[in-house]
Amino acid sequence: MRTLERTRPELSAFLRACRERLLPEEVGLPSGGRRRTPGLRREEVAALAGVGLTWYTWLEQGRDIGVSASFLDNLARVLKLDAAERRHLFLLAHERLPAEPGITWCVLPPLVRRLMHDLPHPAFVLNLRWDVLGFNALADDLLGLGAYPDGQRNLLWQMFTNPALHTRFVPWESQALEMLTSFRRDFARATDGTDIHELANELKRVSPEFKQWWEQHDVHSPCGALRTVLVDGELREFEQTSLIIDESRHLRMVVYVPSVREDSDDGSGQPRVG
Repeated sequence: MRTLERTRPELSAFLRACRERLLPEEVGLPSGGRRRTPGLRREEVAALAGVGLTWYTWLEQGRDIGVSASFLDNLARVLKLDAAERRHLFLLAHERLPAEPGITWCVLPPLVRRLMHDLPHPAFVLNLRWDVLGFNALADDLLGLGAYPDGQRNLLWQMFTNPALHTRFVPWESQALEMLTSFRRDFARATDGTDIHELANELKRVSPEFKQWWEQHDVHSPCGALRTVLVDGELREFEQTSLIIDESRHLRMVVYVPSVREDSDDGSGQPRVG
């Protein structure tokens, strides 16, 4: 059974610091009268959070009492905690990290853009909506990302509507289905965003394959590690990996690395690039 023994001092200090930095008028309380301590009193925080003073005092003292996620959410609201402070409160109180809505509007950090362009392999960055926020020259050569108009540089949209990608990914059906089921997990994280719903609805309208597979609600393991792409009339096999590049897990860099396989044709046992 978990207790607050290890984090008791930190939880006590954190809660006290958070309430002492708040002015009464910031939470709708009168500001008049002298106060022996800065910020809010314990009884004021308890009343605003809808709990008894003794119970809140025990929590601030780090006593071994149970707290629910809904109460911690309410307390974070009362103390006006930002997202990072809210996560910290949950960790100190030995609660599971709070669920956070996924966002689709993201900005590609300049450093990540530089690293992507320095890679010797095709690489591009996706948000939860699968908009391509950036790509290097090798990814452009492989997938033609630079040819897509602004507002349509979306990997899922291009995969299901662009005839060029129907012939470039071999076989298209299995790889498109893998991408769709992987996108479904991102869709579940970003359900508060109307733009991702609009994308799915529009794809159901214009792509019979997307509509059929989307309505099957298949959820498989993460997107396949292998990609077979037709380049200049030659099939090339890549191993795909995705690297999370932001703390909130809303952005990831996808890298295609030429696969290395044992060459069994000449018996040399030396690896070859497929």
